[in-house]
Amino acid sequence: MKGLFESRAPQPLADLLRPERLDQVVGQDHLLAEDAPLGRMLAQRRVASMILWGPPGIGKTTVARLLAQQTDYAFEPLSAVFSGVAELRKVFQRATELRQTGRGTLLFVDEVHRFNRAQQDGFLPYVENGTVVLVGATTENPSFELNAALLSRCQVFVLRRLDDTALETLLMRSESAIGRPLPLDGSGRDALKAMADGDGRFLLNLADELLHLPNDTQLDGAALARTVRKRAPVYDKNREEHYNLISALHKSLRGSDVDAALYWLARMLAGGEDPRYVLRRLTRFASEDIGLADPQALPQALACWNAYDRMGSPEGELAVAQCIVYLATAPKSNAVHKGFAAAERTARTTGSLTPPTHILNAPTELMKNLGNGAGYAYDDDSADGFSGQNYFPDAMERQRFYQPIERGFEREIIKRLTWWEKLRKRRETSA
Repeated sequence: MKGLFESRAPQPLADLLRPERLDQVVGQDHLLAEDAPLGRMLAQRRVASMILWGPPGIGKTTVARLLAQQTDYAFEPLSAVFSGVAELRKVFQRATELRQTGRGTLLFVDEVHRFNRAQQDGFLPYVENGTVVLVGATTENPSFELNAALLSRCQVFVLRRLDDTALETLLMRSESAIGRPLPLDGSGRDALKAMADGDGRFLLNLADELLHLPNDTQLDGAALARTVRKRAPVYDKNREEHYNLISALHKSLRGSDVDAALYWLARMLAGGEDPRYVLRRLTRFASEDIGLADPQALPQALACWNAYDRMGSPEGELAVAQCIVYLATAPKSNAVHKGFAAAERTARTTGSLTPPTHILNAPTELMKNLGNGAGYAYDDDSADGFSGQNYFPDAMERQRFYQPIERGFEREIIKRLTWWEKLRKRRETSA
C-alpha cells in the first residue's frame, strides 16, 4: 500500500494504467488467450523459461511480472544494461534459499541480449536445475543475439506491435482514468495512434502531454503534429530491422511491385539508412535479377549512384527513387547469375585443367615448338566472324552454363546463341 506522500506524487499515465491481470494486456491474444501458449501455462499454474521478443512498448515487462504474480512465483527483475555478475549471484542465492521453502523464482531479464556470451552461459545451470525460471525480454532477433545453449532451454514467443484496435483501447482506458476525453477530434485521434507506431507506452506518454493542455483545446491531425513530439521510426541500421527492410525492398523489386518498393525505400530513408548502401544493393540487383533482360539496368543503377554522390541528400534521394522505379519495371532474368554460379561449381570440381593448346599464347620459340597456338583460327577472318572452335579444356566436355530466357533483351540473345550453335555444328560436320 502506498504511503501518504507517495500517493500524492505525480504518476505517469503509462504507470497508472499498467495492467493488473494478464487479460488486461492488449494486442497479444495470440499468446495470452485461453487456448494460446501462455494462456495454457496459466491454466496449469506453471511457467517455463522463455524469451519474449518484440518491439518496444508492447508489454514484455508487464507480461513477465503478471506471469509471476498469477503463478505465485517470486519476481526478480534485472536489466542487462545495469546488472552484472554480482547482481546475478545475489539473485541465484535468493532463489536457491526460496526454493528450499517450496516456492519458485521467475527471473526477468530486460534487454537480455546485452549480456555477453559468457554471462548468458552463467544462466544455464540455474535454468537447468529449476532454481530460476528465466524470462528474457529482447527487441533483437534471439537467433542472432543469444547463445544456442540458452535458446535450447527457452521457448521463444514473439509479441506483436500494437495494432489500431489495441491502441484505441489504451486511449479509451486513459480517458476513463482521467475522467474526460482527450482534446482531439477524429483526425487528431488517428494521427496520435499513427505517431505511436505500435508502441503503447509512447502512446500513453503522448496522451499524458495532452492532459496538460487547456480544457477547451481541440486538436486535429495537423495541430497535433505541431503540439507533440513525433516518434522516431523503429530502425537500427546494424540489426534485425535493417535486414528485414532491405529484404522487403529486394523482393518487391523482384516482384515488379514498384509502389511497394518505393514504400520500403521511404521507410529505410526515414529510419536514417545511408542511401549509398541502398544504391549498392540496387546495383547488385541490376546484375542478379535483371541481367541482360534489360542491358540498361546496370548503367541506370550506376548513373543514379553517380547522381546521388554528386548531389547528396536530400536532393539525390530522388535519383535513388528513379533507380527503384527503373529496376522494378524492368523485365527480370537471373540467367547470368545462375550461369556464373554453375560455372563456379564446375570450376571447383574440375581442378586445374589446361586450356587447349590452340588458344595458348606462344611468345617464345620453345612455346611454339610445344604447339602453343598451333591451329588457332582468328574468328574475324572466318566466315560469319565465327570459327566454331572449342575453347574448353580438351579433357572436359562442352558445358552450357548461361541459359537466357524468353524475356526482354534476352530474346535477342537466344537468337544469337542459336545461330552460333547452328554454325558450330555445321563446322563440326564438315571437319
